[in-house]
Amino acid sequence: MTHANNARQPARNDRPRVEIYDTTLRDGTQGLGVALSLVDKLKITRMLDDIGVDYIEGGYPLSNPKDVAYFEEAQKLKLKHAKVCAFGMTRRKGISPGDDPGMKALVEAATPVITIVGKTWDLHVDEVLRVSRDENLAMIRESLDYCRKHNPDGDTVLYDAEHFFDGYKANPAYALDTLRAALDGGAQRLVLCDTNGGALPAWITQAVREIRDALGQDTPLGIHVHNDGGLAVANTLAAVEVGCDHVQGTINGIGERCGNVDLLSVIANLELKLGYQCIAEGAVQRLTETSRVVYELANLNLVHGQPFVGSAAFAHKGGMHVHAVQRIAHSYEHIDPASVGNERQILVSELAGASNIAATIGDKFDLADKRDIQRKVLERVQDLEHQGYQFEAARASFELLVREVLGQRPDLWQLDHYRCVILKRNGEVTSTEATVKLEIDGETEHRVAEGDGPVNALDGALRKCLRPHHPRIDDLHLTDYKVRVVNPTAESAAKVRVMAEFTIRGDGPTETFTTIGVNENIVDASWQALADAFAYHLIEIREDAQVAGSAT
Repeated sequence: MTHANNARQPARNDRPRVEIYDTTLRDGTQGLGVALSLVDKLKITRMLDDIGVDYIEGGYPLSNPKDVAYFEEAQKLKLKHAKVCAFGMTRRKGISPGDDPGMKALVEAATPVITIVGKTWDLHVDEVLRVSRDENLAMIRESLDYCRKHNPDGDTVLYDAEHFFDGYKANPAYALDTLRAALDGGAQRLVLCDTNGGALPAWITQAVREIRDALGQDTPLGIHVHNDGGLAVANTLAAVEVGCDHVQGTINGIGERCGNVDLLSVIANLELKLGYQCIAEGAVQRLTETSRVVYELANLNLVHGQPFVGSAAFAHKGGMHVHAVQRIAHSYEHIDPASVGNERQILVSELAGASNIAATIGDKFDLADKRDIQRKVLERVQDLEHQGYQFEAARASFELLVREVLGQRPDLWQLDHYRCVILKRNGEVTSTEATVKLEIDGETEHRVAEGDGPVNALDGALRKCLRPHHPRIDDLHLTDYKVRVVNPTAESAAKVRVMAEFTIRGDGPTETFTTIGVNENIVDASWQALADAFAYHLIEIREDAQVAGSAT
């Protein structure tokens, strides 16, 4: 780890500089369903350093063995830019910092930066800590001074003023006293926290201005807000515009309750719209990649509508919108999707116009000028969506539908039948068996497979049938499976829609696609999605081979 540098870093190209402090590894892991292994935390650390994040908060060294191990491993990392931070609370009441296990753990973490959080709101001092207000000020001052003097590998201490905006509203004089105590203790930066996440931008702006007036315009201030009012990004930008040049948050906004501010949205707005410099040159184009890596490591589903980086952030469905975007992209897009590493999507649905069809797959199937074919595809989509299909998120099934309309879908196999048998004894399912019988190139394939449920068993039996003819079928892997009731008023007889996501992992680039099936029978809907996936994969392999052959 590089040693902390107290000097403010110059901006590139004379742009004003805003420091980015990431707390995904600590505050982010307090979110519901978020869990990161030690390996995950180290991967995220390297990734954040690579894009130019300034500070990476690794955790609280005394809280659990994983955080202790993280700080030990983090010392071995050769970071190019970022400084790893240990986070902890002020000393306990009534004892010196040198006798406090928490203080000792912070300095023993040997990080370039230590961040101390202390109480700002007199309510917390009186009713939570139950100490005198003077003792709380001493706890803040002495804790920062101890960490600054005793940290062997760094002398930078940051102060997080917890519940600052609530505390300042309740008792402005005492809230200011806590900040002065932190400065007296040697804090290099005061970070104002909206810990409850309920502040409004106007109050953030007013409070930051008053703090700068009271403490001096050169006092280094940061902002740390939560999203309980849905205004975390707005509050953060408001604070930056009135003098905070240090932003704390998490990737994707993960965190306790409604989450922290999403650093990705903050960075994109600051860099692309407000002219600030936050991360490494060109790294804004990696924001979408960064988002998805963190979701994957945290075992969380992507948020499709997430600003800037979500898969639907630049998705267009209405025919009028698509037509306009094709002529003038910025007519319905606030930025170029590529500027954050994302891409435009043209969705196909019953709301679409023929222009959607052309924009979606016109080049692949040479449909750009074939309005009659576009109309036939659109009519077919509308008929199927009336039955419960949704092709906007099932691109592979949609392409197969287009091939059918064009008469270009190859007949890869003929299904004779499939059958699933579930055996249950003494209240427990002991086995699921699937039988699939196909005819492929004039040969009969009749195979049986056991699995963990009917989908897994059908997948196994279908693979056995196809493998002798198409060995690359094993490059295909099911990665997600969702079931949704289409017409709930029919109760248990309702149709269900199955969405199956597959990833191709072979010699070439990794590809992910989705297929769909709809039926009153959940097994049959699943079979449709499985069969479409295998067919799509095999057709793509065949066409790639044809392209390669013609090239040679």
